[in-house]
Amino acid sequence: MIVSYILLTQESGKILGPIAKLLGYIMEGIFYVLDKIGIPNTGLAIILFTIVIYLLLMPLTIRQQKFSKLSAKMNPEIQAIQNKYKNKKDNDSMMAMNMETKAVYAKYGVSPSGSCIQLLIQMPILFALYRVIYNMPAYVGKIKEAFFPLVDKLIEQEGSAEFLQTFSSASAYAKQFSNENFVSGVTTYIQNTYIDVLNKASTTEWLSLKEQFSSLSADVDHTLSLLDQYNNFLGLNISNSPFFTMSESYHSGSYGMMLAALIIPVLSAVTQWINVKLMPQQETQQNNANANDSQAAMMQSMKTMNMMMPIMSAIFCFTLPAGMGLYWVAGAIVRSIQQVLINRHIDKMDLDEVIKKNEAKAKKKMEKAGVKAAQMSSYANMNTKKVNSASNTSSKPSMTREEREEEIRKSTEYYNQNAKPGSMMSKANMVRQYNEKNNKK
Repeated sequence: MIVSYILLTQESGKILGPIAKLLGYIMEGIFYVLDKIGIPNTGLAIILFTIVIYLLLMPLTIRQQKFSKLSAKMNPEIQAIQNKYKNKKDNDSMMAMNMETKAVYAKYGVSPSGSCIQLLIQMPILFALYRVIYNMPAYVGKIKEAFFPLVDKLIEQEGSAEFLQTFSSASAYAKQFSNENFVSGVTTYIQNTYIDVLNKASTTEWLSLKEQFSSLSADVDHTLSLLDQYNNFLGLNISNSPFFTMSESYHSGSYGMMLAALIIPVLSAVTQWINVKLMPQQETQQNNANANDSQAAMMQSMKTMNMMMPIMSAIFCFTLPAGMGLYWVAGAIVRSIQQVLINRHIDKMDLDEVIKKNEAKAKKKMEKAGVKAAQMSSYANMNTKKVNSASNTSSKPSMTREEREEEIRKSTEYYNQNAKPGSMMSKANMVRQYNEKNNKK
């Protein structure tokens, strides 16, 4: 079936597609306003677009930083529980450890996967955002219009499709040239394919296009004039990569432009470094003293990653279009400002008061699930002595395996008669019964 309404290079994924389309509307709105006030500039649009997106993500960012602060305060308690049960591998001890750990998480109002959830929400948005910036003509109608009437006239030229396929960017769109829509002559699809390639064409390739189709020289110049107006940001063409700009400047003897091309990669590295430094740092010395080997290794891995991020950012910005680098720089600056404001906001928070509220919420939640206050008190007051004595006397030598299983079954039935199997109430009751039994001993 031939489809004639395919949009230019828009993301078509089930998750990223709708998000990119929504972000595209925001980008087009920003560019429309800039055009109306007489400054239709892609670089400025990217900066404003970045600010808008990060402001929209502010609530998630605050939640994530709040989670980090509470986690730092909570970790000593979690590590104390882990140390308490370090050499105990029996089922009763493992169950008690899990329940105590859950109680601490409930007390602080965080989830073991809380930070991951925040990142999972943000990641599709950021990936879709890259698609919008990387394929601006697909989402901003004004930029797409710059390629007309050139594209329509170029389509009529014999051999134009074969010539465009010699461009360096054409390999990314090879399937489009052999697509049924292209072969069957679907006008919109062919136009979009041509624009895809031309949008990533280098200055040298544009010149070769003028030489190959000399009758279209005026149209090529018109398109380049508009694109230069849109893409020129402080003297740099942000559709080109800094590497390409340096190479072109070297051959033309424009050494000043070579230095200018390095500005965005350098700024990217510097702003990323500042951003990492402003991120909330946990008390590494204390954590390293209490952490086990796997936790210490993870902390070291995070430290190494934070050191490598600015370097990797500079490398990517050097090879990708400068517009992407401009987004990273703008994003890092916005995040740094956000981080300063968020740190001040969180530092003013009374974390002890937050913890009390979380404890009250956890209590209400458990009561709603059917766990009584007395049961929660018994569950919350579990201590090392009880666990140690329990682990030493949990199995009587005189008791056979069958007798032991029967005793557990009876006690479980007694304490869980009002609780669903596997529920929080059921587990809390079992731990309570376990502790009461060992207290009697």
